[in-house]
Amino acid sequence: MLKTHTCGELRAGDAGKAVTLSGWVNRRRDHGGLIFLDLRDRFGITQVTVSDDPALNLPNAANPSNGANNGNNGSGALEIASQIRSEFVVKVSGSVQKRPQGFENPELETGEIEVIAADLEILSEARTPPFVISGSQGDEVDEAVRLKYRYLDLRRPKLSGNLRLRHEIVRFIRNFFYDRDFLEVETPILLKSTPEGARDFVVPSRIHPGRFYALPQSPQQMKQLLMIGGFERYFQIARCFRDEDLRADRQPEFTQLDLEMSFVEAGDVMALIEEMLISLSAKISDKPIQQTPFPVLTYDEAMAKYGIDRPDIRFGLQLFDVTEKVRNSRFGVFRNAVAAGGIVKGVRYPHGAKLSRKETDDLIEYVRPYGAKGLAWIGITGEAGDDGNYPNESLRSPIVKFLSQEEIAGIIEAAGAAQGDLILLVADEESVTNPALANLRLEIGARANLIDSNLLAFCWVVDFPLLEYDSDEDRWGAIHHPFTSARDEDWSILEQRPADVKAKAYDVVLNGWEIGGGSIRIHRSDQQMRMFQRLGLSESDVDEQFGHMLEAFQYGAPPHGGIAMGIERVVALYADAQSIREVMAFPKTATGTDLLLEAPSPVDDDQLAELHISVREQNESAQ
Repeated sequence: MLKTHTCGELRAGDAGKAVTLSGWVNRRRDHGGLIFLDLRDRFGITQVTVSDDPALNLPNAANPSNGANNGNNGSGALEIASQIRSEFVVKVSGSVQKRPQGFENPELETGEIEVIAADLEILSEARTPPFVISGSQGDEVDEAVRLKYRYLDLRRPKLSGNLRLRHEIVRFIRNFFYDRDFLEVETPILLKSTPEGARDFVVPSRIHPGRFYALPQSPQQMKQLLMIGGFERYFQIARCFRDEDLRADRQPEFTQLDLEMSFVEAGDVMALIEEMLISLSAKISDKPIQQTPFPVLTYDEAMAKYGIDRPDIRFGLQLFDVTEKVRNSRFGVFRNAVAAGGIVKGVRYPHGAKLSRKETDDLIEYVRPYGAKGLAWIGITGEAGDDGNYPNESLRSPIVKFLSQEEIAGIIEAAGAAQGDLILLVADEESVTNPALANLRLEIGARANLIDSNLLAFCWVVDFPLLEYDSDEDRWGAIHHPFTSARDEDWSILEQRPADVKAKAYDVVLNGWEIGGGSIRIHRSDQQMRMFQRLGLSESDVDEQFGHMLEAFQYGAPPHGGIAMGIERVVALYADAQSIREVMAFPKTATGTDLLLEAPSPVDDDQLAELHISVREQNESAQ
């Protein structure tokens, strides 16, 4: 028998038991004639004591292996222990004993006991790892090294803990939906390539030369077809694939909770997910939820107040708009931006008037990557006069000399600023101003310690635009996907005023991360055809790419809707991880490569020939 118990199982009540443990040596401490091994498996750590003291060593009768392991008891076990190093895999047989009083380790669940080794066997030796595995020191190791040796990284408490948390979350989600009459249905991985937003990963067919499968970006069409098939309540923990540029919360392959329901409206789906998230939070997190029911913001409201459609509402500092107040300002930066169709918006930095010029310049540089050419700023260093206006000596700013008292007062009032605050303003196109200030707001929140990391701040964002105009392609595209329904009252303006059409779409946001998004779907073939035509698809394109969907709608499609939630994003937030790579067993790098397996990699000519594919070499100029 290789083990009778795990390394996290034994307690004081087990004293006197004969046990066998197997695992990795987390740490070895040699005190000359007395060696301590901290033995680790995924369940915990147990201290093993190996000694040549006859008073500690046990007769073979106490050993469940009956001394059969090469007779390495007593001084033999000590000799073996002297050869052991960290990460060796060993088997220990012996007796559980309470630790002497005063030598307990309260940091370990097994800290009241130790195992006195009667027999010790090395199952596998280990080279010195490229980084420290025990404790938290591995956090400082370059991520590329950790990904190359991911099997070692997985032994680290933090990463293994994240994956255990992921397991608990997925198990909870499954049970939640089982209890509510949902059927778990697997949908195909090899599908047809259709335009749904991101690039497809395509798979060549050996049997059908020149034809390709696509890996699913999501099971969107499959789950809608399940609704037409009468399943009514479906879910799965689905693998999805998108060939898109990566960032901290994106991977080329990822997992999502995917669900669909028939005979529902948006509020029904939102209420179900809200119930699930509240229950999940109570089960696996000690952090309180900031507000229930979750606040609901319209897309327009979120963009106006936060500059982004996934706002972090754990703190205030809402953005403010002063476009109309400075439309005719003598300050050319403001006046010219408004005249060109742009906006002037700002954010308040509480107690920021005391910032040095260098710190202010740092904030100016911070917004440049988001397209902002700079920041206008006003520091309120003194009090307002008797007339309610701020004299110039009460303001620290390079721009107030170009502003009227009315404009200054209007800006300060809109900002909700007071003495000691700093007002920061961006004047540009809305597509520049909003993201620049949205990110600046988060930076201010972090610098000023305004963000409570012990809160779970959920919110819903609804009433998204249905379509967005792509000037490069000179056509309208679906913001969510082409199966999302317009609001009932907006179908009449789909062709004439597409920019004004709102979608029956909803996103759920947690601490500034979008963790899920869904919509009520189009279920009528005439409306779906209008949508395809608005997207610029010809009848032949529609028939080739989506003919199966339109035909299915003609056989009685129920009203239906659903949502998809990113499992990795949810787990990362509950685990306080900065990247979803920290909650995945074998993730890719930010460039989509697998450093462990060295993928993607070339394949040989025979494989390519079987697939009827030839690789064209890039010339140096193309590279």
